[in-house]
Amino acid sequence: MNAALPVVLCTLGPELRPLLETKLAGLAKVRFLADVDATERPAALAAADVLLCLRPQLEIGADWPAQPAWRFVQFMSAGVDHIDLTKFPKTAQLACNAGGFSEAMAEHILAMALALTKKLLYNHRRMQQGVFDQLSDTGTLRGKTAGILGFGGIGQATADLFRHFDMRIEAINRSGRSAHPADFLGTLADLERLMRAADVLVVCLPLTPQTEGLIGARELGWLKPNATLINVARGEIIDQKALYDWLVANPEASAGIDAWWVEPFRHGEFRMDYPFLDLPNVLGSPHNSPRVPGGAQISAARACDNIARFLRGEQPRGLLDPASVNMFRSTGA
Repeated sequence: MNAALPVVLCTLGPELRPLLETKLAGLAKVRFLADVDATERPAALAAADVLLCLRPQLEIGADWPAQPAWRFVQFMSAGVDHIDLTKFPKTAQLACNAGGFSEAMAEHILAMALALTKKLLYNHRRMQQGVFDQLSDTGTLRGKTAGILGFGGIGQATADLFRHFDMRIEAINRSGRSAHPADFLGTLADLERLMRAADVLVVCLPLTPQTEGLIGARELGWLKPNATLINVARGEIIDQKALYDWLVANPEASAGIDAWWVEPFRHGEFRMDYPFLDLPNVLGSPHNSPRVPGGAQISAARACDNIARFLRGEQPRGLLDPASVNMFRSTGA
């Protein structure tokens, strides 16, 4: 291989080797940190042109170079609040894996929306108690309004699925602009309009200093008393007590919670301050919405495609501004 090619150093497992070598053939030399002798790790890390990683503080550890040559850092995850972005060179471009898990997460959102609207878990539990209520209505998504808070890859893929139910799509992103169709597209300044209109509110925007605690008691009060809220983003975007109180006060409302406030990946444990899973109008999942067969390969391929864009001199996707998105807290992340 041409020694003059830039080096892409991957801190993840070598099972990704065939994919990286195929995707980056002729553009870069691929190395895996797991293959590097312990005595050579600091030098190999410092010399790499591109870094591909998931949990860099853990994967690199004490070998973090003082002055790495990294020109581009590609994170495998779409969310980067578990990463201390201030540790990276100010001259390096940093990119999240935006859209890396979009289709799988959109399916999960749709599944939650249907299950809650159709009251599947509620009626299952009642049948366990001997109640066979054949004559009560459930619900429908058809003709309803989906409010999508965060209109990136996940939000757009979700909108595509919801359209099959003739749902109206109202969405919010940072710019208020998108090439992807929506019946209404605004910014966070339009949050009240979006929440008042939504029959199903989907939270899929990143956790940043601007979105932490975005939805509290006041904002939940804008929702319809029978609305469904689905959170696949980060728990910290929604005030935990306010959500619990809203669900108790509005028994016809419902919530699908995939993203929790304290989770093992980011905090080392799973914990709730309120008994959400005891409520009949809550459906929970263990933040596994991206996990489908072959999903890891798809997301890794998209990360590699983004590295290839950088190496070809093209504009990478998912570029980050550390000053505006860094949410790192030293909580075991």
